Amino acid sequence: MFVPSFYREPDGAWMAELVRGNPLALAVINGGGADGPFATHLPVIPDPAAHGEWPADLAGATLLGHMNRMNPHWEALKTDDVILLAFTGPHAYVSPAVYEVTPAAPTWNFTAVHVRGVVERIESAEETLQVVRSTALAFEGDFGAGWDQSESLDYFRQIVSGVGAFRIAVTSAKGMFKLSQEQPAEVFDRVQKSFDGRECTRHRETARLMGRLPR
Repeated sequence: MFVPSFYREPDGAWMAELVRGNPLALAVINGGGADGPFATHLPVIPDPAAHGEWPADLAGATLLGHMNRMNPHWEALKTDDVILLAFTGPHAYVSPAVYEVTPAAPTWNFTAVHVRGVVERIESAEETLQVVRSTALAFEGDFGAGWDQSESLDYFRQIVSGVGAFRIAVTSAKGMFKLSQEQPAEVFDRVQKSFDGRECTRHRETARLMGRLPR
């Protein structure tokens, strides 16, 4: 991912925060041959055995993911493959009308994190079950309503044979926080206020991030 200098994250913790809040990644591998590359949307969590929660520095982190074994991506995914995980955060269209200057061009403010790492396939059924359980626990804690998975463990065991789980050793992470930083202060403020005044949560979240930028 190409990241111009003025769109780099102000602090590495911004990347971990974006990933934790938007943990559905687009996982991509080259795959090779006429069928590649492969891309699958899948949930990702930090490995509980290595981290208590998302580490502030993603580089060097260990992550867990899983997908349907019927997915051709799973067959193509090999231990020691390089994988790219693309996470998307708040984003919003910027109309030139907000700039109140002419000439002007439209653009899109957006936030994204690309994580690159090395795959280790998990072949053990018990380890795969632990990945499924850990993923459910993590997301229920962050986004759920207090669901207790204990009464569903037998069901988990019935379906886990269809799950392909894997571990990722992260080698690098890049964040792009394109939030009108290149604009003069008065234009930046107009863009932020226009987003903040919208009913759309995505626009308001983008405005919130703009308000956190050092100015």
